[in-house]
Amino acid sequence: MLHDLFHWMQNEWGVEHTVYGRSFSQALLESLNAWGLLEGTHLLMLMLFFGTILMVDLRLLGVAFKEQPVSVISNKILKLTVFSMVVVMVTGVVLFFSKPEEYWHNIWFRTKLVLLAVAIINVAVFHKLVQKNQAEWDSAPKPPSKARISAIISIASWVAVIGCGRLIAYNWFECGKPQPAWVNSAQGCAISSKGAMDMDAVTGTAAGVDLPPETPAETPPAEAPAAEAPATQPEAK
Repeated sequence: MLHDLFHWMQNEWGVEHTVYGRSFSQALLESLNAWGLLEGTHLLMLMLFFGTILMVDLRLLGVAFKEQPVSVISNKILKLTVFSMVVVMVTGVVLFFSKPEEYWHNIWFRTKLVLLAVAIINVAVFHKLVQKNQAEWDSAPKPPSKARISAIISIASWVAVIGCGRLIAYNWFECGKPQPAWVNSAQGCAISSKGAMDMDAVTGTAAGVDLPPETPAETPPAEAPAAEAPATQPEAK
């Protein structure tokens, strides 16, 4: 169902309203300036967002800003965190719209969605459970273990999200290319426009597929031995 929606968005939506019969998605992707501005804004705001998150997490780990209470640091940068998060989300959705079907069948994009869910759940758990008694350890140089564990999960998940987002641009696992079966399955290549190509089938080692036996090379006929030259008779004197 999602595949059909994203296929329609990428290839059909807006064809009758754009120049040269392109869809809205294709027009955005091929635009002269819009794509670059969107991508640049997304990356800059992502840096700001992760930077603010990292500052709070380092304080929760007791690595930096030990003299400042956790609440003071969090409150000072909260507006920047919220602002950058909103811009990242908006620009991210628009960038996804430029190639929705291809992104949906990309293993890095799907992994990014899972990691993003982990990061969001970790934030929710921190605010609901860990912060219940924050007043008791707010000024402690080293917060309790549950706060430190939450900070570690936060840093790891956001780094992984950013890493997967960067890898989306590379087509190592693009549908339509020879891939291991698990990669084709994880990406849903079978229902994509480019289809699935099993690497084992391509190499002829898939189950039930046998390579034709090799034809032995023909042995060239042996050359006839050259006739020996007659013995030279001694000259008569």
